[in-house]
Amino acid sequence: MKIGITIGDVNGIGPEVIIKALSDERVLDHFTPIIYGSSKVMSYHKNIVKDSAIQFHHISEANRASQKKINVLNCWEDTVNITLGKVTEEGGRYAKLAIEKAAQDLKAGLIDGLVTAPIHKAAMKLAGFGFPGHTEYFESIFGNQGLMLMVSDSLRVGLVTNHLPLSEVTAQITKERVQKKIKVFEESLRVEFGIDKPTIAVLGLNPHAGDEGALGDQEEKIIRPAIIELKKAGLLVYGPYPADGFFGSGQYKKFDGILAMYHDQGLVALKSLSFGGGTNFTAGIKGIRTSPDHGTAYDIAGQNEADASSMLKALFVTKDLIQNRADYHHYRANALDKKQRPSDNEEEDEIIEDS
Repeated sequence: MKIGITIGDVNGIGPEVIIKALSDERVLDHFTPIIYGSSKVMSYHKNIVKDSAIQFHHISEANRASQKKINVLNCWEDTVNITLGKVTEEGGRYAKLAIEKAAQDLKAGLIDGLVTAPIHKAAMKLAGFGFPGHTEYFESIFGNQGLMLMVSDSLRVGLVTNHLPLSEVTAQITKERVQKKIKVFEESLRVEFGIDKPTIAVLGLNPHAGDEGALGDQEEKIIRPAIIELKKAGLLVYGPYPADGFFGSGQYKKFDGILAMYHDQGLVALKSLSFGGGTNFTAGIKGIRTSPDHGTAYDIAGQNEADASSMLKALFVTKDLIQNRADYHHYRANALDKKQRPSDNEEEDEIIEDS
């Protein structure tokens, strides 16, 4: 199994947490890592992580990766001017090159999954990256609408809207969009998480889930009708629930997945309950792509203080998602084949009739 890892912003903690995560002795027993970036940049950051003994294996293409080695695929040959802790056009440009190469390889099936290290939106904008984040970029690469899904040991939180100003969220809450996100969520819970009949809770948009229209009518006009239709179609979906009481009362523990209407509505709860232990997963696209649940952390870049637990978690979650998806399709294909294949008695009957 090959898992790609993009280098992220070279001025942030991305390379540091990659090195620390790949220093875990369990990694090479489970998958072959391929870092998309630069040998020179990784060596620079390795000098910051003074106690790291890992060795890099330099390659030019993913199909040259060696098992039991930490491979670095060079996406550029330039000498990079690293300015730790600073937003620069260079930081965005080289992060963009790594993402583009890794995305091509993921789409072509040269790697089985991908973990993206943190990028800085301002630096990416300077570099001409025309997307608000990784999720939207990979949706464009694979040509379908996905679902931004944050996963921890105790929660799976999906988002109807991703990186949008709050003033633009309401216009994006439509019946069709809510239903699409629920369907993607339900399929992902079955395919990638192995839950046969997943239950999904849907949060309201307004305080108190609109309070029967007193604080907004999106719940009554959009969200509730969307849920009712999907229930009739056989999905185990419930709500809309007021977000504060839903999390505060511990009701979230009763569901396999929770769909929030906007970014902070869902992620404040998840990060409060499991910061550092979460993984961002783009569900609903052909490739498996995840990332750790933190940013570039410019304030501690270059100080050897970054915690790699979220990066390590993302790597092993990616491994599990790849395996679960493969198992699902394998067993489903075998079940269909068995169902379509005639039994011994049926074959015998056919022979008698033909004779």
